[in-house]
Amino acid sequence: MQVKMPPTKGKKSPAAVKFGLRIRELRRVKEWTQEDLAERSGMNVVQISHLEGGRNEAKISTILRLAKAFGITAGELLKPFR
Repeated sequence: MQVKMPPTKGKKSPAAVKFGLRIRELRRVKEWTQEDLAERSGMNVVQISHLEGGRNEAKISTILRLAKAFGITAGELLKPFR
């Protein structure tokens, strides 16, 4: 039996918001839609939308998938956080 968790309420994590803005910036530089990025990263559009909106914090596996899709290292993806 699968238990559904209620949606979380409250503030968005500042780091999640900053990461989302970074993803959106890189995607727009490439002139990709969210659908393009989803396809290239093996994710779905809802995941991309939630990441860009700062509603989800990225797991390490997600960071690696996004970096690969953009053709950069995880370090380059996370550069603004240094």
